[in-house]
Amino acid sequence: MQFGVFSVSDITRDPVSGHTPSEAERIDAVVQIAKKTEEVGLDVFAIGEHHNPPFFSSAPTTLLAFIAAATERLILTTSTTLITTNDPVRIAEEYAMLQHLSKGRMDLMLGRGNTAPVYPWFGQDIRQSLPLALENYNLLHRLWREDVIDWEGKFRTPLQGFTSTPRPLDDVPPFVWHGSIRTPEIAEQAAYYGDGFFANHIFWPKEHYMRLIKFYRQRYAHYGHGTEQQAIVGLGGQAYIARRSQDAVKEFRPYFNEAPVYGHGPKMEDFMRSTPLSVGSPQEVIDKTLTFREHFGDYQRQLFLIDHAGLPLKTVLDQLELLGGEVVPTLRKELAAKRDPQVPDAPTHAARVKAKYGDLLPRQPRPNANRGDNVTGGSPYQDTDQVTQAAGN
Repeated sequence: MQFGVFSVSDITRDPVSGHTPSEAERIDAVVQIAKKTEEVGLDVFAIGEHHNPPFFSSAPTTLLAFIAAATERLILTTSTTLITTNDPVRIAEEYAMLQHLSKGRMDLMLGRGNTAPVYPWFGQDIRQSLPLALENYNLLHRLWREDVIDWEGKFRTPLQGFTSTPRPLDDVPPFVWHGSIRTPEIAEQAAYYGDGFFANHIFWPKEHYMRLIKFYRQRYAHYGHGTEQQAIVGLGGQAYIARRSQDAVKEFRPYFNEAPVYGHGPKMEDFMRSTPLSVGSPQEVIDKTLTFREHFGDYQRQLFLIDHAGLPLKTVLDQLELLGGEVVPTLRKELAAKRDPQVPDAPTHAARVKAKYGDLLPRQPRPNANRGDNVTGGSPYQDTDQVTQAAGN
């Protein structure tokens, strides 16, 4: 079971101090949060992708590569990478590069995004968001698994004899999570490819996500990837922790009341009852998080949102101390004791290399004239001898 935190990269006014951080301050703060995430013993740090104010994370691979250089074991991922408005060729290249730079300590979560104006900024139509997501991922999936691609679709120019570079580390593509808050077609897509499904259930009632995750598990088994229990599931959540419950409620209330996404709406207590938001003592956060397994079954990754709504950096770092020092150790122990032995561990690069190669050395792709021609767009393998030679490489 992997535990970590994710950030949506918002730059929000602190309603208590009145301070709005600069972009530079917020970017530096997120780097410190990621380093602290590793320091306190958590497993994963995730950052979103946005191209509009008040968010700063428009280039997540750049940020994650910097964090990879400053950490040693932390798994780095996104929450999410926009599969609709990014060219899948660029996703293939950028995340394969991140995979190399991090020595495999990465994966990514793909999503459609929920900001409508982004689509025309990148030459797309939001009304085509679902077909875009399906077609673009089909191409991305192939780019990481086939050395040479001939491809034609509806939403981008054709590819002929194309090789995406660099090739994935150890010839094992990055693991992909498909993130969704409402769309069964995305759960179907994750199941079809045998990928992970991440339900970022921070807003809607649990019943909605119970149906969505159950559907994903059923389709995962339908496509022959394993049993329903063996499907790869991740969950989001929100937490604010203090030693005493009363202090947590008092401290977080002004941030909740002014938060851009739900401020000036429901009362915090009502929101806590109907969503995964946990505001309280370490034990209260533990107790509520343990209910996730009761609702959704055994799962592989739990990420908490803890740095949003204008919370100052010191407060977030204090939250990480409590999360890593008291909450997660108990959750690891409790969930491990209840875990079905059929349920696989969360995917890692090392485990996936082992599964593919066993005790053999992994393949290390090298430049080869027979692997494609990205200069002229010409097709490789002009005769049988070349086919035989390429197969040996």
